[in-house]
Amino acid sequence: MFDDNLIERFELASERIKEIKTAGGACSDGRFSDYFCKMSEFIISMTELFGKVKNNEFEDYTFNQLSEFNKSLYEDILEKNYDKSYANPVYAVKVMGLEYGRMLSFLYVELRGMIAYAYELRIAEMTVLMELFVEIYCSFESETPDSTSLRDIIYWYVSDYSDDFVEYRVREQIDTSLSFATDIIMNENLDDIRYLYKFGEYITDNEIMTATYLNSLPDEKISAMAHTFTEGYRKGFELTGKDISRKKTVNIRYCLGFERLVREEIKQFEEIGLKTTIYRAAVNTINKRMHIKIGYYGTSPNKQMEYDHRFDNGIYLDAAFIERKLGALKFAYEKNKEKASVFGGPAVMEVFGEEPFEPENRTECMTLDDKQRALSVKYDRESSEIVNNYIKGEERSFTIIAYPIPEIGNDYEKIFDETVKINTLDYDVYCKIQKNIIDALDKADYVEVKGMNGNKTDICVNLMKKTNAEKQTVFENCLADVNIPLGEVFTSPVLAKTNGVINVSEVYLNDLKFKNLSVTLKDGMVADYTCDNFADEEKNREFFKENVLYNHETLPIGEFAIGTNTTAYVMANKYDIVYKLPILIVEKMGPHFALGDTCYSRAEDIKVYNPDGKEIISKENEISSLRKTQPEKAYFNCHTDITIPYEEIGSITAVEIDGKRTDIIRNGRFVLEGCEELNRPFEK
Repeated sequence: MFDDNLIERFELASERIKEIKTAGGACSDGRFSDYFCKMSEFIISMTELFGKVKNNEFEDYTFNQLSEFNKSLYEDILEKNYDKSYANPVYAVKVMGLEYGRMLSFLYVELRGMIAYAYELRIAEMTVLMELFVEIYCSFESETPDSTSLRDIIYWYVSDYSDDFVEYRVREQIDTSLSFATDIIMNENLDDIRYLYKFGEYITDNEIMTATYLNSLPDEKISAMAHTFTEGYRKGFELTGKDISRKKTVNIRYCLGFERLVREEIKQFEEIGLKTTIYRAAVNTINKRMHIKIGYYGTSPNKQMEYDHRFDNGIYLDAAFIERKLGALKFAYEKNKEKASVFGGPAVMEVFGEEPFEPENRTECMTLDDKQRALSVKYDRESSEIVNNYIKGEERSFTIIAYPIPEIGNDYEKIFDETVKINTLDYDVYCKIQKNIIDALDKADYVEVKGMNGNKTDICVNLMKKTNAEKQTVFENCLADVNIPLGEVFTSPVLAKTNGVINVSEVYLNDLKFKNLSVTLKDGMVADYTCDNFADEEKNREFFKENVLYNHETLPIGEFAIGTNTTAYVMANKYDIVYKLPILIVEKMGPHFALGDTCYSRAEDIKVYNPDGKEIISKENEISSLRKTQPEKAYFNCHTDITIPYEEIGSITAVEIDGKRTDIIRNGRFVLEGCEELNRPFEK
């Protein structure tokens, strides 16, 4: 099963680490002994975990035994223990100094990836990490290395192994033979909740209660929920004129606990000719993207820890590494190009209901300097180009849906049922209502949006002009296909003459809370921004730049939309969960503005039609139109929606070229004729 040479390396590293543990982590400088002792203890526990998984020892564990064992794996980094954990840069720096503390804290977080590798029996990755630890320890054993030497060891680790880590990551998305999670979902007895502990993720009441609740539902309800998801994916191809029959794989991304539903989705995807890949959110620094998780995962044991380490790549990020990683990515896709060509795209199941996370910015954490930020932007841009060459945007699609988790509160089951109803609202009813809105907007030269109740939004959104009013439209009638639930009309604004301020009292963007966020646009580009998260204005600006601009100096407005799902809005307020909802639902609950690429990014030349047969012509802007002449400047590889709730909207007005004004919304309610139905949930 394992290569003999690899086993020998694994055993040699294991023995050396046991010696380090026996010596109490002794080294030339006593400041580091406790660190090396505790790290060696952790690694030894990982080799023991590997043996337990390999020998199927957990099969005889009771639920309580599995629960206790799972907690023991994560105990050190839980919030209650984080102040004294070396995973905490603040503590590591306090004990070992700024440079050493940052790098050795990074090392511990990297070593914690061994939990996943042990459960997946990935002995190669475990061995590499063990050898890295031994090399770093040896550099401290007789004398303390200078920080540059320590940084070099880390640098060559990420550089030398980037080829292996990147290729495996590419394969996880497109190669169905890497089926660790799929095998658990399809082969385990899902009525026996012990199966959750086979994934190697942190398991809480969220996962346990979700799985238990789904197990209580009748087969027909599970089937219907899965059908909403898989049919939405299929429609995504159909409505954009893409041939799904040419695709053979789909990637499901979800949160643990939903396995009964995912199993049914896998079966339904197979009925339309698609096999499923499912991969874990990245656990190694080479494949991580800040604190954002892409793949499957359990409840986070500590979001502050993940946030603290979001820029750990600042230790090694330079131009040479970027070129090495880009080369590795291209090589991986070229090697697997046949599988990539038949990959259809992701099918994503989000969750909501966790207590909102408000991060604490800490000076002890790694950060990127200006040069590294530019390199990060360069990698995002060029890697996206590489991926698009093998998984072409004009040939792929996606779908996305969201469900609550038990942490949302005592009304979990009621909220879950209402979410299912929201996800299946009447397609035909909304199609007609939204057509009325689009017909009014299609006459406009620009749209004016103004806030109320303290909201300072005041912006004019310039619209693309039609050449044939009978056959063309500027807004898409967004129904329940790729983007579930239904309930919005949207467009790609013309950047020139799109000017003004977007303001919202409170909004969650990329899982982070922003207070009193204001963004100023000039000719469609971000010209200024601020929020009230921190007393220090510079920290507010840095927070926005890192987590919304993704270190770009500016971004264009990529989308303007009017959300129409007032049913979702009323449900959210009824249960007081607006602040816990994902942007997927929130964006349907009021007007929103997206910063970044348009909704048609890399698929602008595909003809798309609304249900009334009109072609949607506003699929690009002045930036994305550069794709044909300066492709390196056309895309930013991000798209962040900023939604303003109805109670903060004074008016949304379509303004025609002759000055005629038609209100769509006034004082938070729809006033356009033909939209009366949208106000009924408010009345109820």
